[in-house]
Amino acid sequence: MKIICIGRNYKEHAKELNNEIPQEPVLFLKPDTAVIRSGSELYIPEFTQDLHHEVEVLVKISKVGKYIQPEFAENYFTEIGLGIDFTARDLQTQLKNKGLPWEKAKAFDGAALVGEFLPKENFDLKNLDFSLQKNGKTQQQGNTSDMIFDIPQLISHISQFFTLKTGDLIFTGTPSGVSQVEENDRLEGFLDGKKNFAVFIK
Repeated sequence: MKIICIGRNYKEHAKELNNEIPQEPVLFLKPDTAVIRSGSELYIPEFTQDLHHEVEVLVKISKVGKYIQPEFAENYFTEIGLGIDFTARDLQTQLKNKGLPWEKAKAFDGAALVGEFLPKENFDLKNLDFSLQKNGKTQQQGNTSDMIFDIPQLISHISQFFTLKTGDLIFTGTPSGVSQVEENDRLEGFLDGKKNFAVFIK
């Protein structure tokens, strides 16, 4: 299993980090060792003083595909979910300033929280609300209609570079509202108004 993540796929999030609006999807990868499941505890890594949450809609690939055209992308997944792309923002900034890859800031153990996967037929993927609550208060709120590149476009673009295999996960980007997490925070994700995951910060 590989995890393909999309950066800067919501304009307001790109703006809040002073990034340019991309002309094509920004891709980066996480290893399977980054995955933690709902109900887990995440210990803040010792190498960061500024760990951020980024809630994202997830797509689970259901069959092998390469050079997939957007009009056929729906055939390559049957389930969606919700998760968090955890980011060591201070480390990422240091690496970006040096023109270096981001992986140490994005792909560490525990950096990919994965919630429950549900049948895609249960949702309107073009108009899907999702949110993240931190300690009971809404911190991030998004809708898939605000994506710069929608799910079929993402699947098509990714498959031009990487063969997609059954079980691969796509993190489709985060809306604005990312913030630092601290010890004893409780993060909960909601997909179409229903709780999808919870994670505890230690």
